[in-house]
Amino acid sequence: MLAAYPMLLITFSLALTGTIMNRTHMMSMLLGIEAMTLTLFMIMTTLSADSPNTTATPIILITVAACEASAGLTLLTLSSKKNTNDHMKNLNLLQC
Repeated sequence: MLAAYPMLLITFSLALTGTIMNRTHMMSMLLGIEAMTLTLFMIMTTLSADSPNTTATPIILITVAACEASAGLTLLTLSSKKNTNDHMKNLNLLQC
């Protein structure tokens, strides 16, 4: 179990680096954020395996991650219909 923690931290760091570096397309950003939430889910699951009081925490985290993924895909669909691509530079929240 102890050997899994550095691997999970490296996985989270790589997902964070990928999200920061690939900011041109919305889909690549959403995939990076999803990788970070799944890594956090795995970290929470391994940490709560020893303690019976925190068994509901990973379930709550994966529920929030599912809501985040559905909202992100909805935004991706709407922006690609409006702008015909998913480039982040085309998104302007101040325009109506």
